[in-house]
Amino acid sequence: MSRVWFITGTSRGFGREWTVAALERGDSVVATARNIDSLQELTRQYPDRLFPISLDVNSREASFEAVRQAHDRFGRLDIVINNAGYGQFGFIEELSEEEARAQLETNVFGALWVTQAALPFMREQKSGHILQVSSIGGITAFPMIGMYHASKWALEGFSQALAQEVEPFGIHVTLIEPGGFDTDWSGSSARHATPNPAYDEAREKMMDARRTRGAQPGDHTATAGALMKVIDAEKPPLRVFFGAAPLGLATRDYESRLALWRDWQPVALEAQGASND
Repeated sequence: MSRVWFITGTSRGFGREWTVAALERGDSVVATARNIDSLQELTRQYPDRLFPISLDVNSREASFEAVRQAHDRFGRLDIVINNAGYGQFGFIEELSEEEARAQLETNVFGALWVTQAALPFMREQKSGHILQVSSIGGITAFPMIGMYHASKWALEGFSQALAQEVEPFGIHVTLIEPGGFDTDWSGSSARHATPNPAYDEAREKMMDARRTRGAQPGDHTATAGALMKVIDAEKPPLRVFFGAAPLGLATRDYESRLALWRDWQPVALEAQGASND
């Protein structure tokens, strides 16, 4: 049976690739973006199964209206992918209030509004799958993108809670955690804080380290097959990495955390008033 998808951030990158893949397999897609001009060719190719909607996910009202229109058009919602987002670069001290709030508005609240809007329809039909595009940056952190990490860690937290809340209704939740891919995440779609000269040396060292590593980014066009395996799984995972690098990064990070927590467990017990024996 064909399914109905609702995908945000479909003008390019993952969102567009997944929109095309869903259409090619015979499904229907509600494709949203701030500017839907790039979807015109697909709309002509799939006039009955592609429904483009111009949407700024920062608006709760607009997000609810877009989801309602999607349900009105196709009568159900099977798959919702919250893909809209961007990277905010800048050391923590460099960030303005506007930059910090804007990062959370899009990456956290944008996903929250679409999720909230879709849930009543999914609960009524007793099925559905919500996929949140997080990042390896949702479980680890690096300098100069601290606010981006904050947004993805928040997305991870509410989504893990959500998965437990909606399981009784037959609704699945998956966090997709990509590593580096050849999307425009760090290109024209990224935003940069005004540099503080105090961090110039640290910034240069970081850039040199990245150039030295020279890691080859993943091919975003190859992710569609992986996505379909997650979508089609009888028991979809709560979390799944996309790319080769994330597992190694996560392993080192979590092993380090566990070791540190164990080292400081006597202090933890002392704080509880418990015996260290």
